[in-house]
Amino acid sequence: MNKALFLDRDGTIIFDKNYLADPNQVELIPGAAEALRIAMKLGYLIFLFTNQSGIGRKYFSMEDVVKVNTRMTELIGLQQPLFAGTCIAPETSDEPQVYRKPSPKFILEMVHQHDLDPLQCYIVGDANSDIMAGVNAGIKPVGLSGTRLRLEELPREVADALPVYKSLLDFVQHLCTGMEEKQSLTGWTG
Repeated sequence: MNKALFLDRDGTIIFDKNYLADPNQVELIPGAAEALRIAMKLGYLIFLFTNQSGIGRKYFSMEDVVKVNTRMTELIGLQQPLFAGTCIAPETSDEPQVYRKPSPKFILEMVHQHDLDPLQCYIVGDANSDIMAGVNAGIKPVGLSGTRLRLEELPREVADALPVYKSLLDFVQHLCTGMEEKQSLTGWTG
């Protein structure tokens, strides 16, 4: 079975710019590219999972989001395809929820399609909807401290158990530490 990281886009990989539609405004969060490089080296499949209600609100098109995502992957500068799967959820919060986080639909589909072990899968994001998508899918949620994460609005048992990191790189470095400890305990060097 495979392991994976499901990553939010805005506020996790790139700076959150309200309803971003211009690829020229894409800015990587410091350390994001390094985090992805390390995660891939550790054997994690990487999935992009982003709510983009600006599509449903007619602020921009799906094509605009794809252009932003393309620019983001260019700036990251790693092997292509970088993402094993991408979900761009266009629904607004007022519309019926299909893929919009906190729906677990995309995660559950990818677990099945890519033979993922839910116990070795994480969702990383800076909003409560990211956290609850992971909880709803039965994978491990990881919060990033930021303006959108509201621990007081999460179910208490989720908030109390939620690991929160300053950045994606901080979290991935924690994964490295865990791998190093596991290797030294087992003698594994691969």
